[in-house]
Amino acid sequence: MKRILLIATGGTIASKQSEEGLTPLLQPNDILQYVPSILEFCNVDCMQPINLDSTNMAPDHWLMIAHEIEKNYDTYDGFVVLHGTDTMSYTAAALSYLIQNSVKPIVITGSQRPVDREITDAILNIKDSFLYACDDQSWGVSIVFQGKVIVGTRARKTRTKSFNAFSSMDFPSLAVIRNDRIIRYIRQNHKEREVHFYHDLNTKVFLLKLIPGMNPKALSFIEHEYDAIIIESFGLGGLPNYHDNELEQVVKRWIELGKVVLMTTQVPYEGSDMSVYQVGLQYKEKYGLLESYDMTLEATVTKLMWALAEAGNDQKKLEELYYNPVNYDVIG
Repeated sequence: MKRILLIATGGTIASKQSEEGLTPLLQPNDILQYVPSILEFCNVDCMQPINLDSTNMAPDHWLMIAHEIEKNYDTYDGFVVLHGTDTMSYTAAALSYLIQNSVKPIVITGSQRPVDREITDAILNIKDSFLYACDDQSWGVSIVFQGKVIVGTRARKTRTKSFNAFSSMDFPSLAVIRNDRIIRYIRQNHKEREVHFYHDLNTKVFLLKLIPGMNPKALSFIEHEYDAIIIESFGLGGLPNYHDNELEQVVKRWIELGKVVLMTTQVPYEGSDMSVYQVGLQYKEKYGLLESYDMTLEATVTKLMWALAEAGNDQKKLEELYYNPVNYDVIG
């Protein structure tokens, strides 16, 4: 039987009711008692580096999880990470960049209701995750949730209460799992390349969500605190010119300071294309702005953190890293 390492990090799946609301309290062995059937097809070891609500998950925790996987990579056939749902898609994207070319599956799952509830999605999600982690055709980082297998860079939480909480954005699910059977939509080719672990992220990335008529002066106060800004604009992406083009002047200032400016869109599907409208094209050409295209926001943020750490002050290398597809993150 295959040997799988379960890495528990907390979340709803491990929570119990307290006077202050649901709180992660259960240990991984406690959780596995609710799903004894997985021991029929794999051997499981457990570890718990952290136990927290995923709202409190931060980049240091992504690095910690990646480190634990790297440390145990040669010992296990696959990995299952139990995680809260609220920031699960950020962690899945981050691990996709921190652990590249993995021929072993790294599966992230959780639940919308605690595992000890009479009605819960936790048991299904855990069992499906182990089934997928044990399959010879599985590799790389993915989320398994409510019978869907979603590539790590394409997942987004789109529902706050329903069991069907995650969607695959602008990319098909890798597979579905029905009655313990994995039905694959995309046959992944095992690329015989050596797994590459990365150990740094530059977290000095700021996200600005535009609203109509917004005064951009606030950005001047934080320009020395961040190395990059992601501007979440409207439609296909562009810079509004009201307030006497004040936003353009702020962007120009950031570029002159050697900062990175990246444009993305608030629209959840189909991505950006700054070449279409004057409000996008003129600024992209004038200032050499980066663009997210069809990447999710979660992938955009975490990939930029990774690329900044790897490229340092080398703008050309940064662009090469950012635009190079990783784990199906961009089609363009």
